[in-house]
Amino acid sequence: MKNLEQKLQYTFRNRKYLEIALTHSSYANETKRGLECNERQEFLGDAVLSIVVSDYLFHHYAHLPEGELTKLRASLVCEKSLCQFAKEIDLGAYLQLGKGEEITGGRERPSILADAFESVIAAIYLDGGMPAATEFVLRFVANVVENHRSPSFKDYKTILQEIIQQNPEEKITYVLVDESGPDHNKEFVVEVHLNSNVIGTGRGRSKKTAEQMAAKEALELMGE
Repeated sequence: MKNLEQKLQYTFRNRKYLEIALTHSSYANETKRGLECNERQEFLGDAVLSIVVSDYLFHHYAHLPEGELTKLRASLVCEKSLCQFAKEIDLGAYLQLGKGEEITGGRERPSILADAFESVIAAIYLDGGMPAATEFVLRFVANVVENHRSPSFKDYKTILQEIIQQNPEEKITYVLVDESGPDHNKEFVVEVHLNSNVIGTGRGRSKKTAEQMAAKEALELMGE
């Protein structure tokens, strides 16, 4: 259990929540010892995950409309993404599974891993509150979004670059013009220049995000 806590980067005051998160219904049903499986915590974890991701996207992507925010959130909380997050901490190795699930590869089954990951979120929330759960979730979500690995995230910089490259004499540069806020909550302002002309300005919690938002504004001004 300590090894898993190290991977979670969270130490439980009440490990019962973590034990429940790791208990699949097949194991609870087979043991017949009145064990609680992770399904109820999964329900709670799903809600916590949704609010954490929604809050993060709302505040970090102020220029994205509701439709794009919804698609981006959906891509981050889907089974495929949650399964990948679970694999990053080797969650499958710690699950308590029934014999049937064990034999048929339950430790690698996406639905089981995704559900267990949501239950772990709930476990951390129940043990440490919303701040602890938020910190845990954002370890995974923020990394995906900031590196634009979500299929719903449009790479505006690449789109803009491809358009500008049609005219070899034109040159695109990104200039950081402002940086404010404390280290844990900075905001960056970036301008995108076409030769010496400003064609877009963007804000974000990272330089990469601000550059993307500047490129997005430039594309909108170009009618793209």
